[in-house]
Amino acid sequence: MLRWAIIFFIIAVIAAVFGFGGIATAAAGIAKLLFYLFLVVAVVMLVAGLLAGRSITR
Repeated sequence: MLRWAIIFFIIAVIAAVFGFGGIATAAAGIAKLLFYLFLVVAVVMLVAGLLAGRSITR
């Protein structure tokens, strides 16, 4: 997911350099959405991993 966010960011930068404002805006929006989605999933997996790693026995 992070890879796709980086790809869309690169597409946005290239489109902006060549003057395609609409494409650059759309690609940047998609990249931003995918990055935030990646962050949410990463935090959820981190919390789940920490909770699963706890031992019940003393």
